[in-house]
Amino acid sequence: MAIASPGVDASDQPSAPIDAPELRLFVMGLFFIFGGITSLNDVIIPKLKELFTLNYTQAMLVQFCFFAAYLLVGIPGAKLVKKIGYMRGAVAGLLTMMAGCLLFIPASQSATYGLFLFALFVLASGVVIVQVVSNPLISLLGKPETAHSRLTFAQAFNSLGTTVFPYVGATLILGSLAAISADQLSGVELDAYRTAETQAIVHGYLGIAAALAVVAAAVWMFRGRLQGERHGESAGLAGLDLLRRPRFGFGALCIFLYVGAEVSIGSLIVNYLMQPGVMALPEQAAGKLIGLYWGGAMIGRFIGSGLMRIVSPGKLLAGVAAGAIALILVSTASTGALSGYSLLAIGLMNAIMFPTIFSLACERLGSRAADGSGIINVAIFGGAVVPLATGALADVTGSLAIALALPAACYAVIAAFGVYARKPAR
Repeated sequence: MAIASPGVDASDQPSAPIDAPELRLFVMGLFFIFGGITSLNDVIIPKLKELFTLNYTQAMLVQFCFFAAYLLVGIPGAKLVKKIGYMRGAVAGLLTMMAGCLLFIPASQSATYGLFLFALFVLASGVVIVQVVSNPLISLLGKPETAHSRLTFAQAFNSLGTTVFPYVGATLILGSLAAISADQLSGVELDAYRTAETQAIVHGYLGIAAALAVVAAAVWMFRGRLQGERHGESAGLAGLDLLRRPRFGFGALCIFLYVGAEVSIGSLIVNYLMQPGVMALPEQAAGKLIGLYWGGAMIGRFIGSGLMRIVSPGKLLAGVAAGAIALILVSTASTGALSGYSLLAIGLMNAIMFPTIFSLACERLGSRAADGSGIINVAIFGGAVVPLATGALADVTGSLAIALALPAACYAVIAAFGVYARKPAR
């Protein structure tokens, strides 16, 4: 049954490009920061899994609480940005992220897993606001016809952060694991062990908090720099009406599935590579290889930025989604280095997915771009649901290889969207 698209009114007409080219560097810096912070979850999951003796489902609550912020803060975040503007919105997001980092202090002192999850939720709430700012702003900082390429290029800096942060985090956080394990202790000794071992996490996030404070102060100094910024009016839950547009609705679903698949794989990399049948690596060595997964995405985004000037973004999206499925099949059907590195290579396939799905879904939203970005950020809630389901599947089957079938199914739907959206929106 066909679904009628809502009518196009004046608010749907494209906004004029903002004449502030130097702000592109600022936006790319934001992509670097929130990308790196998000990828650190892949490092602290195995750490907390050991310290609190968690199964895979319980460990994936790290991602659930982090990405739940996208569901709860996405639309309010978009409304906030529309009210106070992009630059002030960025400052609000950065300060919220800083508060989340500081909450790791009481979480560590109390040795309570629930407090760590709450700190991650607050941190993620700030990330959501910053992302609501970044995605539409980079699209407005230049010619509309090159928005696909520009957003993909900016996302490469997101991948730079996701490449650097896990390597440093694995060295500082996973490297501190003691010779004993939490399941050998109980009572006061267990609490003391957890407090001592989580200090590495606290120190890392305190450093991030200090950096965020500096960035927030710099952004505040230039809060009046944007000229020509405008936002369309909306009522109620801003942007939900956009889901009536088939292209946008399908795209939002694919963001849900893509983030879920990407986060699921990233979250399992350390434990997957530690398996005797794969690479049998120690925890810290496996953690450092997370950088290859995210580094592949960084390299692929620079390549994809150029390819999309000559290849239809939809066709390219379908191709890389099919490539991701093929790599999962190779990884789960093989052993040793081939199994491990084929899983890590999925990062290269992921490279263009988020920015391409985002820009294909949001074509011709015009001044509704902030609303669209808010809904897309709600769809990132897939990073909470799919990893939790993947972890549960791993616990039920006792096999990480079988659990990877769920991310593979997500990529199949994304491939279908690429074929559907291969032609420009009307």
